[in-house]
This record gives sequence, structure tokens and C-alpha cells, in this order.
Amino acid sequence: MRWRLLAPRYWPTWAGIWLLRLLALLPYAAMIAIGVALGRLLRLVAGRFVRTARRNLELCFPELDAAARERLLDRHFEALGIALLEVPLAWWSAPARIARLAQVEGREHLEAAATRGHGVLLLTAHFTTMEMAGRVLASVAPVGFLYRPTSNEVLAYALARFRTAHGGHPIPRDDIRAFIGALRAGECVWYAPDQSYRKKGAQMVRLFGIPAATNTLTSRLARMTGAPVLPYFLERLPGTQGYRAVIHPPLENFPSEDPVADTERFNHLIETQVRRVPEQYLWIHRRFKGLTADYPDYYAREAPRRA
Repeated sequence: MRWRLLAPRYWPTWAGIWLLRLLALLPYAAMIAIGVALGRLLRLVAGRFVRTARRNLELCFPELDAAARERLLDRHFEALGIALLEVPLAWWSAPARIARLAQVEGREHLEAAATRGHGVLLLTAHFTTMEMAGRVLASVAPVGFLYRPTSNEVLAYALARFRTAHGGHPIPRDDIRAFIGALRAGECVWYAPDQSYRKKGAQMVRLFGIPAATNTLTSRLARMTGAPVLPYFLERLPGTQGYRAVIHPPLENFPSEDPVADTERFNHLIETQVRRVPEQYLWIHRRFKGLTADYPDYYAREAPRRA
């Protein structure tokens, strides 16, 4: 560890990390209860995120009335609060604790795909359980994961140390060569291409029937490397029951000649998982932004609603 990480400007970050370390010692039931309370507080103070989540729910669940969507919005912020407490749970829990909390289905699909020697591309989406999803997956097999580098050196140090302590291997999000190299070396790589993407190669692909700017790189990666593509989702079970992780069989006839169709196919799988646990998807992300100025601005604030 470099001595400059102990500079006074980093003391608040260190304090936050040590607080997380203490929270990791709590029983799981206490962590869930604190997370729910924290989420309810966030619901009251995080006005911009509340508006974004509410708008996303309006777009994706038009069949629900306003009262039902508000109840779902409340549950979503509770899920966000729990997600914050899952960070220390994922970083510092012993393997035996993770094994008690998480049931993993379909690990045989991953094992069989890995024997093909072309690497494995595990597709997931941004649910509030992401931190636990990575830890549980790493308990099944060594896995590379994409991450966004941070300018805070202490936070970068913590992320690198604790996310890799149990079998994870970080790959910078924009380092496509490292991504491809990992697959060609026969590694498993965990990848979530479901957030708004407006760089080169972006396409408008439907999610919940709404065109959204999307990265269609998955098809090209599979074609270049020969890696089988396996969907992977983890959901938080009710109360203190823990987690259910499912590694699905490889997608058949993938990739096709149409990257947009391939991406929409995965989006349908995301929709299915979201409908299972709608409060656990990351609704605070502005997913439905377009690629051109003539696309509807779903997040305009001309008439903000109550938070």
C-alpha cells in the first residue's frame, strides 16, 4: 500500500471502509433490517433518483396503476438500502457464510461450457444484488469482471483488494483487448451490457418494448472468440432467506447474423428476471436515453412530480 493513501484527504474514505468492515460482523437479519431502514431514508432525500426510478416504472409497467407503482418504488429503495449493506457482506464474509446464504443452480452449465476451451461469457444485468452476484459467482469458478476505474485511490485500492480476494479478476470496462484476451485464454468473464450506451457501435434496441441506446458488442465478442454465452442472474429471496443464483444453459444459435436481434433476445431474458423481482432492478439509472436529438426525452423535468 502506498503511503500517500494515508493522506488526510482520504481519511473520510478510510472511515467509510472501516464502517463497512464493522457492518460485515452483523448477523444477516440485522443487515437486512438496517438496509431497509437506510433505503427508506434514501427514498425521502434522493429526489432526482426517485424521479428517475418513478419514470422508469411508468414506462416499463404501464399496466400498473399509480398507487401500485408507488408501492413498487418504495420497495425498490428498500432494495437499494440492502444493496449498500451487501457490499461488506460480499467483501468480508467467509466462504462458508456465502455458501449458507446462497443457493446456486446450473453450475453444471458453466462447468460444461468451460471445457470447450473458448472461455465463457456470462451475461447479467444491473440489479441491486450486483455485489453479491459477483461474490457468489466467484465461489463457483474464477471469473473476470468489468469495472469502471475510480479517481479515488483509496476506493480503487479497496475495490481491487476485496473484490479480487475470493477469485475475481478485474478488467477495465473500456479495455476491450483485455476482455477479448481473457476469453481467448479460456477464462470466464462476467458482463452486464444492459445500461444506456451511446458510444461507437450503439444501437437502439427494445427493452420492455421501448427503444433504448444499447451496446451490441456481445454478439461480436462471441463470434470473435467462440465463447459460449450463458445468462446469469442472482435474486434476493424474501426476508432473511438469502439468495438464489441461476446459471442458465448457453444460448443456442448465438450469435446470429443480426446483433440487434441477439441483443433484444437477451433483453427479453432481462425482462423475465425483472418481472420476477421488479424491486431489485436498478431503476435509478436513466436507461431510456436516445442516440439522437429527436428521440423523446423521457426524463425531462418541465413538470417534476412529488418526491
